Amino acid sequence: MVKVLISDKMDKLAEDVFRKNGIDADVKTGLSAEALSGIIGEYDGLAIRSSTQVTKELLAATPRLKVVGRAGVGVDNIDIPAATERGVVVMNTPFGNSMTTAEHTLAMMFSVARNIPQASVSTHAGKWAKSPFMGVELYRKTLGVVGCGNIGSIVARRALALEMNVIVYDPYITDERAREIGVKKVDFDELLSESDFITLHAPKTDQTKGMIGTAEFAKMKTGVRLINCARGTIVNECELVEALDSGKVAGAAFDVFSVEPATENVLFGHEKVVCTPHLGSATREAQVNVALQVAEQISDYLLRGSVSHAINMPSVSAEDAPRLKPFMTLAGQIGTFAGQIAESAMEKIDIAFGGSVAELNTKPLASYLLASLLKPLLDNVNMVNAPQVAKTRGIAVSESHSESAGDFPNTIRVTVKSKDKIRSITGTVFEGQIPRIVDIEGVPVEAALCPEMIFIRNDDKPGLIGGVGTILGDAGLNISHFHLGRKDGEPPRAVALIGLDASVPDEIFKKLEKLPQVRQIRRLAFQAL
Repeated sequence: MVKVLISDKMDKLAEDVFRKNGIDADVKTGLSAEALSGIIGEYDGLAIRSSTQVTKELLAATPRLKVVGRAGVGVDNIDIPAATERGVVVMNTPFGNSMTTAEHTLAMMFSVARNIPQASVSTHAGKWAKSPFMGVELYRKTLGVVGCGNIGSIVARRALALEMNVIVYDPYITDERAREIGVKKVDFDELLSESDFITLHAPKTDQTKGMIGTAEFAKMKTGVRLINCARGTIVNECELVEALDSGKVAGAAFDVFSVEPATENVLFGHEKVVCTPHLGSATREAQVNVALQVAEQISDYLLRGSVSHAINMPSVSAEDAPRLKPFMTLAGQIGTFAGQIAESAMEKIDIAFGGSVAELNTKPLASYLLASLLKPLLDNVNMVNAPQVAKTRGIAVSESHSESAGDFPNTIRVTVKSKDKIRSITGTVFEGQIPRIVDIEGVPVEAALCPEMIFIRNDDKPGLIGGVGTILGDAGLNISHFHLGRKDGEPPRAVALIGLDASVPDEIFKKLEKLPQVRQIRRLAFQAL
């Protein structure tokens, strides 16, 4: 019999779903790492929340395990590369607790506006002190929402119902989507300077780590209040304490912290800070939703091979897999490339298949390309939920097919349209298995990709190759590939795609930026190819 272990506290409905589907479900919570490793080999599936740590060592102890399902969004407690290497599918439930987290954000905003937790403690102590807890109204105040995806948009709509003025910063939300929600889209600095309250709903990425610190506090209104129910790493907590002590920030409400479980933190004990222990999803309704979802998803995979909300596995049938494999690689490369050179909010993404690839089952290819494109920009995106994520952001996605592929036997092209720019990347598969980039924004160039690269848009003038080579050589950085492309016109256009054996430090990258031929330069990173 197929067996699943539920190793974290979860609503009993999850157990009921497994048994209804004929799956033997054991509930064993609070196990040590050693105890879990000792029994995990008996199970085909593992249902967890945030307590169980799915490490490389745990995965090595179970040749039988096929799927790990996370009842919730975050998968920081799962070693994704190790799971992928061992062929273990990792799933999450990205939309099961959106409403609950949004409501908790509003509760935190009310609390920090009216000093409710502090006043409650004082009153319980028998005091009748009013003046220390003087608050502010939300009515007609400006709320700045950083990240206007699923949760952020719910918060924005409810804030509008409170007659707040809502502005949002999200580089990847379109003007049309902002109008649909009823908010004003602004740049980051404007949001910082105009907001009375700021609420964070950005994902945990390299780009959002520490995005709120001393420099950002300096741009804010004196007396601003900050709410964070997203990820603790977004705010520099020590620098927030300084802003609170100086009076720049009047109050903060945090449900998430840089290290969790947070048994100690620089924010704890501060009179201007409201803290909760990551309660964003802690409602009966949310617990039921995520428990039901994870149990259904694991059951569908183990019994029928159906994949939903997979983090690390494309949805491809056994029949299609051999033929699609090289094109899946190419689609992932093209999407990752396009996502890393995106400069502003995307309004439309067109994915075009030409030649022999257009005759295949292109749905998984398009989904994988879209997920790869959005992944550098957003957290928790996979090929299953990528279309929904794009829809939530107001991004139109289209797919087209053509019998012709120009000078190549097959092509996959992605064209990304933003408000003021159109960017495109085209690739092909040579000899049935060798993926190559063959066109970048209309400039022909044949290039193989590698893990560390630099992309340059440059003037077609002498000196670029020598300048780049000298700077990288002096820094001891070896060039593995150097691809050039140009297209005549007025003015002529040129691009360079440079492969490196190691990433470029910031100080070296700044030197490259200053080369007179360079119009624009981007770091690119690809998974080991």
